[in-house]
Amino acid sequence: MEYGFLSVIPPLLAIILAIVTRQVLLSLFLSVWVGALFLANYNPVTAFLNTTQTYIVGSVADSWNAAILVFGFVMFGMCAVVARSGGAKAIANWFMQRSKHSGSGQLVAWLMGLIIFIDDYVNTMVVGNTVRPLTDKLKISREKLSYIVDSTAAPVSSMAIISSWIGYEMGLIRDAFEKLAIDWGIYFTFLQTIPFRFYSIFALFLVLFIALQRRDYGPMYAAEVRARTTGKVLRDGATPLVSREMTEMEPPEKIPLRAYNFIIPIVALIVFAVVGMWYTGGGAEGATFMDAIANADAAVALVWASMAGSVLTIAMVVGQRILTLQEAIDAWVNGAKSVVMACMILILAWSLGSVIDELGTANYIVGLAEGIVAPALVPVLIFLVCAAVSFATGTSWGTMAIVMPLAIPLAYHLDGPMIATIGAVLTGSVFGDHCSPISDTTILSSMATVADHIDHVTTQLPYAVTAGVLAILVGFIPAGLGLPAYISLPVGLIVLWFWLRFYGKPTDIEVLEETSKQGA
Repeated sequence: MEYGFLSVIPPLLAIILAIVTRQVLLSLFLSVWVGALFLANYNPVTAFLNTTQTYIVGSVADSWNAAILVFGFVMFGMCAVVARSGGAKAIANWFMQRSKHSGSGQLVAWLMGLIIFIDDYVNTMVVGNTVRPLTDKLKISREKLSYIVDSTAAPVSSMAIISSWIGYEMGLIRDAFEKLAIDWGIYFTFLQTIPFRFYSIFALFLVLFIALQRRDYGPMYAAEVRARTTGKVLRDGATPLVSREMTEMEPPEKIPLRAYNFIIPIVALIVFAVVGMWYTGGGAEGATFMDAIANADAAVALVWASMAGSVLTIAMVVGQRILTLQEAIDAWVNGAKSVVMACMILILAWSLGSVIDELGTANYIVGLAEGIVAPALVPVLIFLVCAAVSFATGTSWGTMAIVMPLAIPLAYHLDGPMIATIGAVLTGSVFGDHCSPISDTTILSSMATVADHIDHVTTQLPYAVTAGVLAILVGFIPAGLGLPAYISLPVGLIVLWFWLRFYGKPTDIEVLEETSKQGA
C-alpha cells in the first residue's frame, strides 16, 4: 500500500512535538503510535498493541540494537568506575593546567574527536566522557560539548580510511557498480569521494574555527554566555539524558589521582574494539586487516570491548586498593543505571524507524525528486534528498542504503559527475542525521556529554545548517558544473572563517565582563 504524504507525518510529528514540548519520550511514543495507526487501518487498539509488541519489543529484540544498548550500559558502568578511581579527575587536572581558556578546552575535544576515528559510537562515548570534566571546569556549556562530539564522530568515522563505516560504504558502491557493469576500483573510488564530502569537512572545520576564534552565534551563543558568566553548564530546568549518578561520581577523599587509571582503560577499550572488529571481520581466518575492519560486526566488537574494559578497570582499582570490590561493583551499577532514560529514547527512535520503513517514508521523499534533474544538478539534488531522508528517518546508514542504488544509476545515465554524486550521498546522509532529534548518534551525543537532548539539537542546528548551505553553494553546485574539489574546499573554508569572524560574537569571559561593565 502506498501511504504518500501520510508516511511523512510520524517523523515530522516526532520532531515538532519534541521541540515544542521538550518531552522526547512522549513525542516519540505518540509518533510511533500514529504511524502504527496508519498501518493498522486506523484501528487505535491494534495500533497500540503493535506499537508495544511489534515495534518497541521488536526494536529491542534486534541483535544490532540489543548490542548497542548493552554497549551503552557497560560503557557507562566502566566510565563510572574510572571516575571513582580518580583517573578521570587526574586527566582533567592535567588538561586544566594546560588549558588557559575555553578555546583550548574546545580544541582538546576536537582533537580527541579526530584521533578516535575507528567508530562513531566509540568516538562519541569516549570523547564525551573524557572531556566533560575539563569543559565543566572551563565553563563550557554542555550544549557546546555535545555539538563538538556530534560533529566529530560521524564526519570523521565516515571518511577514515580504516573504520567501521568503510565496509558499509564500499559495499553500497560495489553493489551499484556491479549492476551497471562499472569496472572501477571500489577502494580507489571511496578515496576519491573524500574531497567531495563537503558537509563533513566544513562541519569539522567549523568546530575548529569556533575553538580558535572563541566566537558563537544563535542559541549556542546564549548557552555559552550563560556558562561563562554564571558557571551553569546546563540551563535551569534542563533534563540531561544521563542522571546525576554519573556526574556526581567523585573519587574517595585522600586517594592518589593517577592518570594511568584513566589512560589504560580507555586505550584498552579502543584496542579491544579494533581487535574485536578484526576478529569478527574474518581476520583470524586469513582476511587482510583492511578487509577485516571493512566487514566487521562493529556492534558485537563494541560489546566485547566494553565488557573487557570494565573487567580490566575493576581489577585495576581493586588491585590498587582504591576501592573495594563491592564499591567498584556499586560504581559500575550506578553508571549503568544513569543511562536508562537515554536507552529508552534510543529504543523509541528505532521503533519509529521501523514504522516509517513500513510506511515507505524514504521512498516517498526520493520519489518527489525524480524527473526534475539536469546532469549538473545531480550532486546537489542527491545531497538534498539524502538530507531530507536522514532527517526524517534519523539514520544515515539507512539513507545511504536507500539512495545510493538510485544516485549512481542516475549519475551514470544522465552523464552527471559520478564521484561528486557518491560523495553527496555519503555526506548528505550525515548532514540530515546531525539535524535530526530522532537520530541515534544525536541521542548518543547528548547521552555521552550528559546534555539536555533538545537543547543539543536546537543549539547544533544553526551550525549544521551553516555547513550544509555552504556545502551546496560552494561545493555541490560548482562540482556539478565541473569545478574541482581542490578549488571549492579552500574557498569554502575561507568563507567559513570570515562568516564566523563577522557574524559570530566573542564568548571570552574577559570580553563578556568588559561588555557587561560598559552596559552598566
